[in-house]
Amino acid sequence: MSVTRRQILARSGAVGAGIAFTGSVEQLFAGSSAAAHVGGTAGYGPLVPDPAGILDLPRGFRYRILSREGQPMRSGQGPVPSCHDGMAAFPGRPGHVWLVRNHENRPTSTHRVPAIPGVTYDPEAKGGCTALEVSSDGAVRTERVAIAGTAVNCAGGPTPWNTWLTCEENEDKAGTNGYTKDHGFVFEVDPARPERSGAVPLTAMGRFQHEAVAIDPRDGVVYETEDAFQKPFGLFYRFLPNKPKGGPGSLRAGGRLEALRVPGVPDLAMVQTPGTSFDGVEWVPVPDPLAVQTPIRLQDFGRGGITHAQKLEGCYWGGDRVYFVASFARKSEGSLADHFGQVWSYEPGRRRLTLVIAFGPDTDVNTPGESPDNIALAPQGGLMVCEDGGGEQFVYGVTRDRKVYPMARNRQNTGTDAEPEWGEFAGVTFSPDGRTMFVNVYSPGTTFAVTGPWRRR
Repeated sequence: MSVTRRQILARSGAVGAGIAFTGSVEQLFAGSSAAAHVGGTAGYGPLVPDPAGILDLPRGFRYRILSREGQPMRSGQGPVPSCHDGMAAFPGRPGHVWLVRNHENRPTSTHRVPAIPGVTYDPEAKGGCTALEVSSDGAVRTERVAIAGTAVNCAGGPTPWNTWLTCEENEDKAGTNGYTKDHGFVFEVDPARPERSGAVPLTAMGRFQHEAVAIDPRDGVVYETEDAFQKPFGLFYRFLPNKPKGGPGSLRAGGRLEALRVPGVPDLAMVQTPGTSFDGVEWVPVPDPLAVQTPIRLQDFGRGGITHAQKLEGCYWGGDRVYFVASFARKSEGSLADHFGQVWSYEPGRRRLTLVIAFGPDTDVNTPGESPDNIALAPQGGLMVCEDGGGEQFVYGVTRDRKVYPMARNRQNTGTDAEPEWGEFAGVTFSPDGRTMFVNVYSPGTTFAVTGPWRRR
């Protein structure tokens, strides 16, 4: 049954929250042992306006700005790069956390990731990652370049062995936009020892407009989303590694890349009813993973073609399945149907694909719930979702019993009063102990640590 924004508002009692969705969310919480045993049935109350005009949070929560673009990095390697995007948190030495943060820099970006010897792929590319070491008191002890010379590093995903897979949302070849090497790859980054991981493209995982990845910890299979901007849109992939037991550097041994085919469904946007499942979906070998002549999504996948989707974004592993997000689909841009956000799951054991949640219709871009992007399980129960749409930008939560609440609002207007512009949220992630939520604002590039009564439910 479809739910309107007004109905959700009335049920949740959360001022400013509003999202319409259908579908059962129960399975979304099965992937985290912590989330499975916590109610996760309510939010934290209305957002309190921040006197500084930066970040609104519920009462009792507070934020700390860890890093801001243009400020000097503590390593002395240069200014903090622009375009803060995907991010993950890893355990460090006792009481410390490592954050590894993407910078989705293009050739026109203001502050590039400095080209540092030993961790630079293409000196003419401005993207990459930085690593921050945060102590138990919330102070940044280290901030340095973790990989440089990559292009448009959007999202990625953590590995079970505590490294980060950073993804280039770009497929320019050498000689394009000033680049000296081909782009469109995944790179492994060790946040604590970036010189160990270096800057080696994992070419067998494909050359395309990567968005995010998630790894099945049982067999090492890597699932990948593609956020292609023009029709035909992106694909959903799996990579079967030659060294399935994993470990740092194991993905360099190569493997086989395949793309998802749902027979009779050329576009996932065609599926509108949550709970719809497809059993026995197919995985088709990619003819040319390096896309030497033709982008993968345009290659010949034989009889039956291949299944596309507009705006494939966040991706994470939970329990026995992988979840991935489609932010929106628009017929006016080439999709076969409209939607305002979908969450899909794929169960490898059953070869079953299921539409879990459908968002929309959107009615007010200044309330949470438009264009879901990065998504994460909160250790205390529930989902945290970053918006990437029009109007004001929120981090919002979705609870086990279908309630939606605002967790944070970006108050930084980089436009004008007549035409305001708020930077999207990205990279939401939690510290290993669950006590701190880290999140980025894309522009102006800012990394926040949010603490407070997380277990107050």
